Amino acid sequence: MSDSILIIDDDRELCALLAEFLLLEGFTTHACHDGSEAVAHCRDHQYDAIVLDVMLPGLQGLEVLRQLRAFSATPVLMLTARGEDTDRIVGLEMGADDYLPKPCNPRELAARLRAILRRSRASDIPQELVVGTTRIDPARRSASHGDIDLQLTSAEFNILQILLNRAGTVVDKETLSQQALGRGLTAYDRSIDVHVSKIRKKLAAAGGEQQIVNVRGVGYQFTGSAGSGEAQG
Repeated sequence: MSDSILIIDDDRELCALLAEFLLLEGFTTHACHDGSEAVAHCRDHQYDAIVLDVMLPGLQGLEVLRQLRAFSATPVLMLTARGEDTDRIVGLEMGADDYLPKPCNPRELAARLRAILRRSRASDIPQELVVGTTRIDPARRSASHGDIDLQLTSAEFNILQILLNRAGTVVDKETLSQQALGRGLTAYDRSIDVHVSKIRKKLAAAGGEQQIVNVRGVGYQFTGSAGSGEAQG
C-alpha cells in the first residue's frame, strides 16, 4: 500500500507537478490550496505525511501548523522561502519535522519524505524503554514522564528515543541529525537544538526539568535527573 501525502500549497501548478512526480515515486497525494480548508480536511482525513508551504493566502502556513499540532502528530515537512531562517526555526519550534527551501527539488522532497516516514515507523527497541520516570513505547511511538503523555512530534520522539537509549552518555548533534532526521548536520543548522528545546519544555511541563543536559560544542545527554542544565565541553 502506498504512502499518502497531503500537499498544502496555493500554487496549483506546483501541486500538480509534485503530485505527478510523487506518484512515480510510489506515493499517493491529495492537495489543499487554502489553509483553513486544509485544517478542516485534516480533522476528517488521515495522511502518512504532510507537505506544508509557509506562504499561504488567508491562514498562513505557520498558523496551519499550530492548529494541526493541536490534534494531529502526523509528520510535517515545511516548504520555506530560500534564506528565511526565521520561518524554519519557528516552524520547527511549532512542531514541524523537517523543512526544504523553495523552489525544491522533487527528488529531494521524495527522499526527505521517505526518511521522515521511515523514522516515524522505526522500532529499534521492541520493548518499552524506561529511564528514571521517563518512558517511551516504540510500538505506539508514545512517550511519557510520570503519568503525563509528552505529545511528541515524530522528530522529537526519534531524538528522545536515541537519547534514552544512550542515557548517561553524550550524543553528538551529527549523530542525532543522521539518526533522527535522516540527514547530515549542515552549517548553521539549528534543527536539533530547536527539537531538543521543545522536548525539554514538554518534559518540564510534566515535572521533568533538566533531564537533558547540553554539553556545549558537543551534543546532548539524557541524565534522567535534575542537573546543572548545561555542562562545559
